[in-house]
Amino acid sequence: MNLSDLQNISTGFKSTPKMPTLFFGHGSPMNAIEENEFVANWRKVAASLPKPNAILCISAHWITRGTAITAMAQPRTIHDFGGFPQELFNVHYPAKGNPELAEATANLITSESIHLDHQWGLDHGAWSVIRHLYPEADIPVVQLSLDAYKSPQEHYKLAKELAILRRKGILIIGSGNIVHNLRRIDWPNMNKIDHAFDWAREADNKIKKLILTKDHNSLQNYHHLGAAVNLAVPTSDHYLPLLYTLALQEDKDELEFFNDKAVGGSLTMTSLKLN
Repeated sequence: MNLSDLQNISTGFKSTPKMPTLFFGHGSPMNAIEENEFVANWRKVAASLPKPNAILCISAHWITRGTAITAMAQPRTIHDFGGFPQELFNVHYPAKGNPELAEATANLITSESIHLDHQWGLDHGAWSVIRHLYPEADIPVVQLSLDAYKSPQEHYKLAKELAILRRKGILIIGSGNIVHNLRRIDWPNMNKIDHAFDWAREADNKIKKLILTKDHNSLQNYHHLGAAVNLAVPTSDHYLPLLYTLALQEDKDELEFFNDKAVGGSLTMTSLKLN
């Protein structure tokens, strides 16, 4: 599918200058309601962006068999967590969906058939971040799921098929964490900013170096990056959204890291912007 084909499918999305693309380390769901340096930087990044026509979010928290995209007009706010204060469960992010964008995106991806989903909504990997970016909920949001049965290479290849959306005013966001090992969290020091175990720091630095050198092949083959990275990425769910962002990188894109700090010993909030 070329640009004119997409224009025909989605007449509401005119061609635009290239949009940035982002990866957010989203961390704890409490970031949705807390005021801290991480969410302050999220707002700062949002202020630097051109206003998007819509957002396409790839969240660590929607894992499926096959790939799906939310296609409802009004996605629900999903509170996909437990053990947090009622204040967090009271949050609803009323952004509209965009069925037209969902259908256009499904047609854009030729490597497989994309399921148009009417059940999911916005999980906390999406809304806990986006509500800080656009607190008025005035930008439509759709989510693309992560197929649990795809390899990192297959996810990366699929993400490449989304590249044209950057020139249709679509802000593509990956939301996960580069280092994410909940079983190793140092709970007594959870509120200590930039506290990282040695292996977490080593893994984060190694992955950032590969990002800076554009070694996407090694990043797709992260299982071969050593013991520290395997501790940092015990499961793929929070790592794969990073690959979606990097797959959209173009040669002239400028790379900017932000929130480059750790929490709880075994999580990093490291985030990046490609512009």
